[in-house]
Amino acid sequence: MVKLWRPLTAALVLVTLLGLAATVLSRVYSGPLLTRLLLGAAIASVGISLATRRLPSWLIAPLSVLGLTAYTAFALQVAARHAELPGGLAEVTLDAARNGVPRLLTAMIPVQAAPDTVLVPLVATWLAGLACAEVTLRTGRVLLGYLPPVLLYGGALYVVGPNADPALWPTTAFIAAAALGLVLPGRRGATPAGPAAGTLGTGGLPTAVRLRLAAGTAAGLVAVVAAGVLVGPYVAGQVAGRPVDPRRYVQPPQVESLDESPLIRISGWALHPDQVLLELRSETTGRTDNTPTGPEAPATDTDGTADRPAADAGAGNDPAADTAAERDTAAQAAGQPAAAPVRLRLAVLSDYDGVTWQVGGTYRNAGRVLPPAEPAPGAILRTVRQEITIAGLNGRLLPAVATPQQVSGSRVAYDAQTGTLIRPEGLTPGLRYEVLSTAERPDPGLLGVADVPAGAEHTRVLQVADGTPQRLRELAEQLAADNGAPYARAVAIEDFLAEHYREVADAPSGHAYPNLEFFLFGGRDMGGQRGTSEQFAAAFAVLGRLAGLPTRVVVGFDSSTGDGPVRAGDAHAWPEVLFDEVGWVAFDPMPRDDRQPRPVEEDFRPKPEKSSPPPEEAQPSISPSSPAPEAPEAVAAAPERATAFWPVIVALVVLLLGVPPAVVLFLRSRLRRRRLTVGSAPQRIAGAWREATDALRLAGHPAPDHHSATEIAEAAAALWPTATGADSGSGSGPSLHELAELVNQAAFAPGTAHDARAQRAAQLAHEFTSAMRAARPRWRRLLWSLHPGPLYWR
Repeated sequence: MVKLWRPLTAALVLVTLLGLAATVLSRVYSGPLLTRLLLGAAIASVGISLATRRLPSWLIAPLSVLGLTAYTAFALQVAARHAELPGGLAEVTLDAARNGVPRLLTAMIPVQAAPDTVLVPLVATWLAGLACAEVTLRTGRVLLGYLPPVLLYGGALYVVGPNADPALWPTTAFIAAAALGLVLPGRRGATPAGPAAGTLGTGGLPTAVRLRLAAGTAAGLVAVVAAGVLVGPYVAGQVAGRPVDPRRYVQPPQVESLDESPLIRISGWALHPDQVLLELRSETTGRTDNTPTGPEAPATDTDGTADRPAADAGAGNDPAADTAAERDTAAQAAGQPAAAPVRLRLAVLSDYDGVTWQVGGTYRNAGRVLPPAEPAPGAILRTVRQEITIAGLNGRLLPAVATPQQVSGSRVAYDAQTGTLIRPEGLTPGLRYEVLSTAERPDPGLLGVADVPAGAEHTRVLQVADGTPQRLRELAEQLAADNGAPYARAVAIEDFLAEHYREVADAPSGHAYPNLEFFLFGGRDMGGQRGTSEQFAAAFAVLGRLAGLPTRVVVGFDSSTGDGPVRAGDAHAWPEVLFDEVGWVAFDPMPRDDRQPRPVEEDFRPKPEKSSPPPEEAQPSISPSSPAPEAPEAVAAAPERATAFWPVIVALVVLLLGVPPAVVLFLRSRLRRRRLTVGSAPQRIAGAWREATDALRLAGHPAPDHHSATEIAEAAAALWPTATGADSGSGSGPSLHELAELVNQAAFAPGTAHDARAQRAAQLAHEFTSAMRAARPRWRRLLWSLHPGPLYWR
């Protein structure tokens, strides 16, 4: 029994170590399938070695390889079924063996457990289990047998890299299991037999043996301590560092030049409108509103008129989303099957260098389930399921309704930033796949007041390439001059393009600066002022960026019914604008109906060139000997007119000097009242804190943005003696500590805030502001209330 217990214990420890390595690796995988498959491989590999430990050692490797082959075939079949991949087992296995390593390191995180992402970890786990079991169970060298699991564990940590939280509990459990394995197999139940047993007697070990053991123990202790001293600081320094991501050494899937800028294909498709590119079947399974409360009815503007319809301005990535439900209702009322329009997105072009709009995406191999996208607040969501069969469409880009959530029937790579899909192997006629997407339409009531983002993270969609023609800049300035709100600027550009230009199918391709300048300002008799959706979308995007809007161009297809063939004539390009808390909003600058476009010259007047002023007309000289006759009536009227103008001038001066300060005083008072009396208790406490921080800023001591409320209060207490001119040790002056405590409670324990505390916060803010103002010089006190800073400070 003892002889069986020892190998079982050692095998259980080895399986635990291998399972912990699988747990570490599975942190970047979706679902528990990888952990189960790797744990099965660990149990099977160690179990075969345990069951055949009495057989000759040369026989174990072939038996284990046979077991590896059978288990791998089973695991790949399970993974293929889980990923819903087409093809037989042989095809799937060959593809996984050929592309396992690059796809594992280029897969999107979380990685789906597919045959190509499972094969390498599974084989590595099996081989590590075979090696450690043979060394531990046959030779009894437990510490040496730990080497394969340690290498496997380190490899798992390296593959995960910085894409998961530190593996604290698996590492602790790994060390504990290894220590337990070193202790348990070392226990012996009987005294060693044989001739050596008699030499030991009852006196214990001989002196020479004891000396050798003591020397070995001392040497080992010195080596461990030295290693700890030398290597310990380096290892400890790596704990807080960021691990290296091995994915940066592997090139992700790329697209060809044709797919990098598919905008140039619009004109070619327009010349062959009847060519069938793909077959589409779609089904809308739901329509929800992402707003917690409130109806889905269209919002109205402040003047009482309804918002611009999505057919005009577009909305989200699916401008037809708002009309789909209405059309479905009308069709069902007429006893006909519902047919909703569907817009498929092929590519998103965010980079423009003055010549070409390009995708510039980073595609990662993805599984069936794609990373979820966070919808905008208040957005109306529709779940759309499409079944797409490729016909004449070539390249690698996969069309789908934005935003895709699940893809089955084809292996895909995904650019999470733009939501674009590609098939790395390329499209082939007859390819069929299914996509489950979430079509999003933002709340139209938010667009009129929405701002646009700025900053380094949005440089890509705000950057204007060098060499912009002057007339494009002047047109953008003219369209943005009377439209301060970002959405109003976008609508002005959209309306200008829709009203002045004509859509034709035979327009030449091209959207570089010279092409856009000819499209916008070229003579109609020479072919200017007309184009395809390529020129309309590219012109909108460039004018939008010149007007300060983050824009991009999207290429896709419009299907009026959502079912049936999608032809080349359905290809379409449209621009999108990014708004804060709304997301990307599509616009439609294409001409409406068949109305005759107005000439551009009627609404656009370029700035006149600077020229020298015309020469003054020669005035007749008057000789001193012949003075000009005076007009007594004019001379008498001149003083009267000058006297009449003085009250007007004085009134204008009073207005110019008095109105701005009065406006500032009124707005400051209104801001203070709104902060301290309007809203919930936590909001009023926050308003009181803003009053206090504004006082610090007005006093010349602005609070740093990265400081907490407590730190700001401490800094204010330290600065107060300087502000008042009192001794540094006097300790007199206003304090922000109590107000900071109220702010912290309102922020981290909002349930504790009530009206009494809000009133107390307002009182403290008033006392602090008054004291800071009183400490300023007299002339600075006069300007304190007239400073407009608090009106625009963030």
